[in-house]
Amino acid sequence: MAEETTLILFKPDAIKQDLVGTVLARYQAEGFKIRGIKMMALSDEILAEHYAHIAEMPFFPSVQGFMQETPVIALALSGENVIARVRDLLGPTDSKEAPAGTIRGDFGEKSADSKMRNICHASDSPEAAEAELKRFFNEGEVFA
Repeated sequence: MAEETTLILFKPDAIKQDLVGTVLARYQAEGFKIRGIKMMALSDEILAEHYAHIAEMPFFPSVQGFMQETPVIALALSGENVIARVRDLLGPTDSKEAPAGTIRGDFGEKSADSKMRNICHASDSPEAAEAELKRFFNEGEVFA
């Protein structure tokens, strides 16, 4: 297994429900290390870049509106095989399909918005993690 660093975004639903500490504790219980953490409001530009794969879709304005309801917390997290392991801890993107014991299964919305209001975003590959970490953290904000 390789040492990796991934990006986690605590979404507005996690912020509103005061779940950041609870979810962060689950990551830390797995032995993952915090390498960077900050709260930030997301601009239209950063959201268009982050969601470039859906930015032209008719539902994108609702995603953008949701992600701007509150600031988000960006987290750089490292550990052995952290990318896959974090995604396993989160569960499926759709909270309605996420089993109990996963973060999304325990805390995600079970509504029509369950694919969007699902507590956290997590990078899905080493390439995505590298690009996303650069998008949300400036040079010198992720520590070894």
